[in-house]
Amino acid sequence: MSAVPGPRADAPGAPAQWHRVLTLLADVSLFIGTRTVWTQAATHRLVLAAVISVCYAAILVTGVLALTVRRARSLARLDLVVLVTAIALVLCTWALNHAGGDEAVLSTQAAREIMNGHQVYDNPWPWLFRDPSVALTPTTDGGYDFTYGYPPLTPLLILPFLWVGHGGIPATAAVTVVLVVGAVLMWRLLPVPWRSAATMVLLGFGFLPMYARQGYPAIVGLVLLVPVVVRWPRLGAGGRLGAPGIARAACLGAACAAQQLPWFVTPFLLAGIYAVRRGELGGREAARVVLRIMGIAVLTWLLINAYLIVTEPGPWIRGIALPLTQGAVLHGQGLVGISLYFTHGSDRLDWYGHASMLLAAALLALFVLFVRRLGPAATVLPWLAFYLATRSQDGYYLLMTPLWLAAAITTPLAEFSGAWQPRPRWLTGPRRKQALAAAVVALVLPALVSATLAVTGRPPLRIGITKARHDSAHSLSALTLKVTNSGGSALTPHYMLTTGQGMSKYWSLTHGPATIPAHSTATVVLRAPDGSFPLPPKNSTRFRLRAFTATPQTLSTKDVTGAELGLKG
Repeated sequence: MSAVPGPRADAPGAPAQWHRVLTLLADVSLFIGTRTVWTQAATHRLVLAAVISVCYAAILVTGVLALTVRRARSLARLDLVVLVTAIALVLCTWALNHAGGDEAVLSTQAAREIMNGHQVYDNPWPWLFRDPSVALTPTTDGGYDFTYGYPPLTPLLILPFLWVGHGGIPATAAVTVVLVVGAVLMWRLLPVPWRSAATMVLLGFGFLPMYARQGYPAIVGLVLLVPVVVRWPRLGAGGRLGAPGIARAACLGAACAAQQLPWFVTPFLLAGIYAVRRGELGGREAARVVLRIMGIAVLTWLLINAYLIVTEPGPWIRGIALPLTQGAVLHGQGLVGISLYFTHGSDRLDWYGHASMLLAAALLALFVLFVRRLGPAATVLPWLAFYLATRSQDGYYLLMTPLWLAAAITTPLAEFSGAWQPRPRWLTGPRRKQALAAAVVALVLPALVSATLAVTGRPPLRIGITKARHDSAHSLSALTLKVTNSGGSALTPHYMLTTGQGMSKYWSLTHGPATIPAHSTATVVLRAPDGSFPLPPKNSTRFRLRAFTATPQTLSTKDVTGAELGLKG
């Protein structure tokens, strides 16, 4: 019997098969959402429809060539074609969908206030949210957040784009341009065979371009972190930063001046750099390197914030700390879903926030303790803490995923083989493994206990609907409730009726006490937001009546039947 021939090795100069596959995957990722955009354009923007049709042809031809070209150089040129095609599709999509959301209108208004010399922070702009397409952020005190709550770099970048249009259009234009620049930058910084991966994660799939079209400042922070994260353990190698190192440190400071998410990854990067440099140079020289990086980053951050620090120091401090202090209602796909959807609430919502911060601190300590193993995960670890937070939406995870890729490609585990790991006496000796395991448990346990307290809390209010008033057959105008406070402290609840996974507007109190004393029952009458609450047909959705309190933060939920709301049929 003749032997079965093995796979033929690639010819000299031929691209690796995995490079072909990666180019093809990046090419395929451009199909996602393209049909919807073409359908939009074909109705009234024929020039854009023609451009998108050309992009379709480029995708198809590139797919064939990616599997058939014989030289690595030719495949590298196809990677460039994929990038250009992706940029064209992103710009076409922006041209058709550029109105933006709440992030865009707030950032644009902040830019206008800076241009006019007015106060930016701690200054509510409720008129921006009159458009029902602009989402509101309800807070547990019964209000909404109408203020700008990010560092000022993004509004500063929007200033040259204010002429583009009204509403949030300048922000969507500026952030989309930043994303495209970031894609080109990451494509250029990665090793040649990996470049299509940058196109795929930054411009393919449609995720990040969608956030850019919403004007998210986090996109600006992400792009500025790209040059920092690529080969980050080599920053300060030999005890020298040089011009590239200084530029990367400045990018780190600028990223922290764009949005708060970079604040969470920065300690991990600095700790990792210190550990690698200490293993190479010793403790004193490693500290000098990290202090120089921090000094440049802080100086950059201060320069970007300088105008606001001088003109409105108090509002500026409160504004950039707003995401941590605003008291927004629960939202997201993390652990809070238990209290939001699987139980009827909790009287210990504050413990979600405690659990998140404790887990962040524990993860940083574990990273330092096991940096030789966890070093490559420095760009992923920080986001685990958000899974326990009161705001644990998917955007906090996926907005920084290109950094995961950049680190995976350019930061192998071998970079940390000589890194310094703290090993005090009690973590050494014959029982070293048991001591390290105990240290891990001791670090993570406080966060787990806090999360358990939050999840197992009970709703402090029992709510019953005694009357539903209709202004038409398919809408509510008022609800009469019987509310019992079973807790040990007086509570001031704020009520809303929800029909989906998200929150809705609060109902206003027209009769009855605002504050319900401990162990007492009250009757309250609520008026629907804007005077009318539309009702979908019976059995088509799940109604939930929610009551939030701010001090302490609690949630009480009642599942409402269609009969209780007076629905028929």
